Amino acid sequence: MTADRRRLDPAAAESVADLAGLLRELRRRHARQRGGGELTYRELAARSGWSTTAVAEYLTGHTLPPTDRFDVLLGLLGATPTEQGALATARDRVAERHRRPAHRDTGPRASLPRQLPGDVAAFTGRDRHLDTLDGLLPSGDAVAIVVVSGTAGVGKTALVVHWAHRVADQFPDGQLYVNLRGYDPDRPVAPADALARLLGALGTAPADVPADVDDRAALYRSRLVGRRVLVVLDNAATAEQVRPLLPGSGPGMVVVTSRDSLAGFVARDGARRVVLDPLPRADATALLGALIGARATDAPDATAALAERCSRLPLALRLAAELAVARPATPVAELAAELADRQERLVRLDAGGDPRAAVTAVFHWSVQHLPPAVARMFRLLGLHPGTDVDAYAVAALAGTDLAEARRGLDALARAHLVHPTPSSSGAGRFGTHDLLRAYAARLAAEEDGGNDRRVAVARLLDLYLAVAGAAMDRMHPADAGQRPRVPAVATPAPDLAGADEARAWLDAERSNLVAAVAHAAAHGWPAKAVALGVILTRYLDGGHFDDALAVHGHALRAATATGDLTGQARALLNIGATHLHLCRLADAGAALRDALGRFEAAGDRPGHGHALNTLAKIERRMGNSERAVEHLHRALAVGRESGDAAAQARVLVDLAAVEAQRGRAGLAVDHLTAALDLVRAAGHRFGEAAVLVNLGLAEVDLDRFDAADEHLTAALAAFRGFGNRQGEAWALADLGRLRLRRGEQAAAVELFTAGLAIFRETGDREGQASALIGLGDTAPPAGALASYRAALELADGVDMVFNRARAHAGLARAYRALGDAAAMRTHAAEALEGYAHLGSTAPETDDLRSVLFADVRDPGRNAGGG
Repeated sequence: MTADRRRLDPAAAESVADLAGLLRELRRRHARQRGGGELTYRELAARSGWSTTAVAEYLTGHTLPPTDRFDVLLGLLGATPTEQGALATARDRVAERHRRPAHRDTGPRASLPRQLPGDVAAFTGRDRHLDTLDGLLPSGDAVAIVVVSGTAGVGKTALVVHWAHRVADQFPDGQLYVNLRGYDPDRPVAPADALARLLGALGTAPADVPADVDDRAALYRSRLVGRRVLVVLDNAATAEQVRPLLPGSGPGMVVVTSRDSLAGFVARDGARRVVLDPLPRADATALLGALIGARATDAPDATAALAERCSRLPLALRLAAELAVARPATPVAELAAELADRQERLVRLDAGGDPRAAVTAVFHWSVQHLPPAVARMFRLLGLHPGTDVDAYAVAALAGTDLAEARRGLDALARAHLVHPTPSSSGAGRFGTHDLLRAYAARLAAEEDGGNDRRVAVARLLDLYLAVAGAAMDRMHPADAGQRPRVPAVATPAPDLAGADEARAWLDAERSNLVAAVAHAAAHGWPAKAVALGVILTRYLDGGHFDDALAVHGHALRAATATGDLTGQARALLNIGATHLHLCRLADAGAALRDALGRFEAAGDRPGHGHALNTLAKIERRMGNSERAVEHLHRALAVGRESGDAAAQARVLVDLAAVEAQRGRAGLAVDHLTAALDLVRAAGHRFGEAAVLVNLGLAEVDLDRFDAADEHLTAALAAFRGFGNRQGEAWALADLGRLRLRRGEQAAAVELFTAGLAIFRETGDREGQASALIGLGDTAPPAGALASYRAALELADGVDMVFNRARAHAGLARAYRALGDAAAMRTHAAEALEGYAHLGSTAPETDDLRSVLFADVRDPGRNAGGG
């Protein structure tokens, strides 16, 4: 115990991060003293009455605990009275340092969020409102909140975006933007989802985003403390949708747009309101002149009449101008008369009814000028569950050929009813404004029969099923037997000539595919939802983890609704595997144990074996090697029983990982060689890449550098060919280990850095820790400390025993090189404890034992790799 206490040095604490390190050291010591595991964030939250996020903020150094909470933490973590006094003094010293004025480095400007949509072309008028917004800019520490309200199409978004671009330099810490889709009939953005997007824009990795909406809001508020950020929340429906998205303090600003006045929000939250009316006559006429040209400016009376027919609403004015431009021979006066003739046919609701009335008048006018087939396409677009479409989706909805679908999209684009959307797959994709989409759905409900609408959506879902299945067969042909077979689609479908085209289609359609699974599950196509979820599994497993959780969650609900036990079990297996990628081990374990039970109830032996295999990964990461091996031997027996070569190879790869953690690289190579024979015999290219990346790493540990280079290079090329970001990142990091062992420091740093970037992008905390340890191994001792500490923080947060031991070992080497014997021995002891838990006989354990008694008078040149 005396040795434990010597590790705490409150007098050396100079920052919030240093205090957090002391708290984590107390937590580890408390666990050793009571003979159990460390108190988890959840347990500390339950005992303190705080949120899990607050506990995480305090123990990771993101937030300095208030004095009263700091004292509570010290008590919970077993600090002695003497230690509590010294730590409280350290906390006050750090707090005083934070209160002193200092230049705040916000980091590279390229890393700041700049999310504003593009400025509005031909923006006209609104000078008074622009001046009002200028006058509401924050001047002190309080956050400024503004609600810009008005009817649909009045130009709320255009005004705010235009103004935001004008004042962007007033918000040097960034500009955030979220379209809340409050008036979208099916897809308003929930506060939890909006918070996830905002946190991601502020640099929070997906794995660090809490599950609970209140915890997300708390973390979001803490991220904005002291930052001058502009937050634009567009198309809000209610105050409840917005409140969780408000910063807790300034000096930032929030601008909300809504068709509702949000009176309660103004009264309760102190928001200032800016109300937009239709444009003044002069400005409306000027806007039409800017958009149409001389034909409008040369006929001022007719143009003024046209502006009145459009109720002087900017969106309606732009639609009218689009029609005028598309009909260059038609005088403006005739266009104004046409619109006037239709007034009595338009639905106009009073203030208590549909607030879209003024805009739907112009939408109706635009749609009625379309050919009947094109108008029908527009209506059916309102049934699409996603955000944009290509001609194949339109052909499926309309039940027509590709040429007619393309002609229809071109006509809708000219009528300003759809707009081109950017896509990495090239041109040919179109989106619709959410108002137009809602209007299209309303028209479909009024003019198309219920059966016709359902048949149209079924054709669309069948298209996505068929093409997604074909794409996955192109990319992963060896898995074809494990995916559901779907019938050929009756409407045109893209010809995916090879794996590259297949991956490009999946990338372009990913958000639509996720939406299609959700729609199918919620609207009476449960079998299609389950099938599409299974088809997309390997693609989503390559790094699209948020989408994977959404898809498999919908598939689980669909399978549960129909009593499909196998479908439920598969969805749970995939949910568990995704949580495992994100190092959410408790969530992963719960889902996988549930999957095991349902596979067993369904009599699905291969599925049961797969779930056992995945559970073993959790046990391995937690350092429970024997339990992991037990699960793996049971899974291997199932694979041999069914003759499934891929399943057997998968188990052998994980058995090799256990042996590698134990320091038995030779046994790992034996398992991997057997796995390689299996996957090659089965023609399983993805499985071969997975084996090669593990085999190469084991060969690095055995100093078989040429073989390792060959295998890791081949794995990297294969993963890139599959578009699998996770595999690519591991191959890069393992190649970094190889280059380091060969003494190629610069190449190693480049490879570790590239792998780390991908791991951060996908939210893989285990991968981040491993890459950071590699960077520490390449650095001089003083520089290595930061990398090892960052890796240790990640490993501590998710109970990764192996990487925790590696990080401690790296710190021991670094402190030895720096001549700090006490710190060296502390970290060497921690590393040995971790390796002992793993049952490791790696040569490094002998080195660490010698470090405990080492003479540090001859510090080394650098930290040294291991």
